[in-house]
Amino acid sequence: MSILAANRASIARAARILCGGGIVAFPTETVYGLGALAFEPLAVARVFEAKKRPSFDPLIVHVLDRSMLSQVANELSGVAERLARHFWPGPLTLVLAKSESVPDLVTSGLQSVAVRMPSHPVARALLEQVNAPIAAPSANPFGSLSPTRAEHVAKGLGSNVDLILDAGSSEHGLESTIVTCDPVPTLLRPGAIPVESIEAIAGSLARPAGGPVAAPGQLPYHYAPGTPLRVIDPSAVPSSQRARAGLLTLRDEFVGYAALRVLSRRGDLREAAAAFFEALHALDALGLERIDAAPLPEIGLGLAMMDRLARAAARA
Repeated sequence: MSILAANRASIARAARILCGGGIVAFPTETVYGLGALAFEPLAVARVFEAKKRPSFDPLIVHVLDRSMLSQVANELSGVAERLARHFWPGPLTLVLAKSESVPDLVTSGLQSVAVRMPSHPVARALLEQVNAPIAAPSANPFGSLSPTRAEHVAKGLGSNVDLILDAGSSEHGLESTIVTCDPVPTLLRPGAIPVESIEAIAGSLARPAGGPVAAPGQLPYHYAPGTPLRVIDPSAVPSSQRARAGLLTLRDEFVGYAALRVLSRRGDLREAAAAFFEALHALDALGLERIDAAPLPEIGLGLAMMDRLARAAARA
């Protein structure tokens, strides 16, 4: 495994590895993904193996354009079409009726497929080079913190990856928002596009009412650091319990903690989202007994960050 700066030559090398049945970590505007050609089941199986990901958790398929989309999904409904026109390329994943050519391993046997059209120039250049859809979950061990830098990928997956393309920090720092439009528009995972922005196009979004996992990030525990994490108002934590703990907070500081990561001193949720996983990686690396996370406002991107914190705390 090697980390290469993402340039024309390294992207071409990554494309050759993918076309030869390999797996490559690459940057997107959300987080780094671990990709294999979607129509190569043996390569896709390597992604599951490298991540230790359960086979019941489906992958997201990345496409370059509408022509490539037609290879993996059937015709878009009216609402899905409006969302695609408004948010693609970008950090929106749509769950659509899949074409028969998509291997069952990619979709965990479901008749639907999660698809997105990334906007990151490296991801798009890689898709153009391979001229085929790429199945790519986040490039991290299953259930752990998502990677927003190439170094996070290398630390988490190491030699399990054939190549890592390095393009610096991810722009959004949160995974894509996932929506299904069948039978009604439903939010499956809050993410880098605020729910309010999607509802402005699609109308009110329903919430899933149980059933099988239809998209990534729906398990009750996920996105967790190795250090136990809890969501708690720091002002309620006695000073005696702060000395060996780290604190993640939006903008307010609290004394007595061994380490502090402030996401945005201006209280800007977009800035906070971009720094979110980076801050958790930094706290996790300090060998602390615990991470306390102050609750965030559950509006805009705060909803997605609180979703990640709740699932991380459930694992602890």
